[in-house]
Formats: sequence, structure tokens, C-alpha cells
Amino acid sequence: QVQLVESGGGSVQAGGSLRLSCAASEYIYSSYCMGWFRQAPGKEREAVARVYTGDGRTYYADSVKGRFTLSPDNAKNTLYLQMNSLKPEDTAMYYCAADGGEIVVAGCGGGANLGPADFGAWGQGTQVTVSS
Repeated sequence: QVQLVESGGGSVQAGGSLRLSCAASEYIYSSYCMGWFRQAPGKEREAVARVYTGDGRTYYADSVKGRFTLSPDNAKNTLYLQMNSLKPEDTAMYYCAADGGEIVVAGCGGGANLGPADFGAWGQGTQVTVSS
């Protein structure tokens, strides 16, 4: 079972930037779907962005398109999430997730409705707080 460790969260003012990192415990860059979810207090965990590491196909939630960018670093087994133009509504606990299952991989880079239950590996989460 792959293990994931996130880092890079923090507190910023609206309009600022943060970069989150997700380090995987083993080489998974041939056939895994990796991505980020977030969960704000009192809300359900929601998908933010994901990438199929086999061919680089990506998916971004409408709420973050144009502001967030995924960047995989194959040499470091690490996935980065660059977050720019942050808004107070981006405040949440951010979780890295990964899964190599056939259904998840097939829907990874498109608009498939992949929820938290579809992903088998999770990190511990990192807090992002954006103040107005």
C-alpha cells in the first residue's frame, strides 16, 4: 500500500499563493491516479485536482481552474499543487490521495465523478487557511 505525506500548508492572505507537496512512498508514476481533495469544516470532502501519472491527463474542479496547477516530479515521487490567487473559500484541510484501480485510472484525467471512496491511499492532510 502506497503511503502519502503532504506538506506545504499554511496561512496566507487572499490573493496569495501556496505550494502543497505530496510525497509517495514508492514509485507510482506508471499507472496511478494521484490527486488532491479538500474538506472545510461542516462540509463534505471534495475533489480539487488529479492527474493520471501514466500520461499526464488532468482534471481540475471548476472552482480552482486557472488558479491551481498540478506538477508531478517523477524523480522525487512527489506531486505538487501550486495554488495561486487564493480565496477565503479555499480554506480547508487538503488531502493527497492515490489509487491504481482500473476504474479510477480510466476516469482520472476526465470529468468522471470520482469521490473519496474511490481512492485507497490517503495522506494525513495539511491545513490551508486564507484570510480576507
